[in-house]
Amino acid sequence: MKYFEQAIIFLNKIFLIVGGIAVLALMSVATANVVLRIFHIPFRGAYELVSFIGAIVIAFALGFTQQRKGHIVVDILTERYPKGLSKAFDIVNHLVTMIFFTIISWQIYRVGMQIWNSGELSETLKIIYHPFIFAVSLGFITLSLTALVQLITDIQGGEEK
Repeated sequence: MKYFEQAIIFLNKIFLIVGGIAVLALMSVATANVVLRIFHIPFRGAYELVSFIGAIVIAFALGFTQQRKGHIVVDILTERYPKGLSKAFDIVNHLVTMIFFTIISWQIYRVGMQIWNSGELSETLKIIYHPFIFAVSLGFITLSLTALVQLITDIQGGEEK
């Protein structure tokens, strides 16, 4: 379990670094588009690129955010529960999160395969975009794997890092 947990932590860090680079790329494209518009030569396809890159930014941050417990949690009632009941809710939450986002990842992957098989290209730039869809699917898988690590940790009775 220790090696699996370390592998997921490492994967989340790699995805976070790639997501950070994608944020820089996104800002560069958006800034270039604004500057070029001043000279009446807007960057054709900027909206498409910003959309694709933005999807990567968000998807690649999911696992790390789950690892750091950075997602929004409404615990007005559960914070008053006894420790055992609160732990049980955490276990159920991690299980549901893992199952739900594994299904989401699988469905996104299927869409990516359909687009790949059809040879569909983006509307403005005419670029292949199924790799972006697969990247989003990978982001959701890391979220699911992180929830799995948290689930196993909670079941074993250990504290999460």
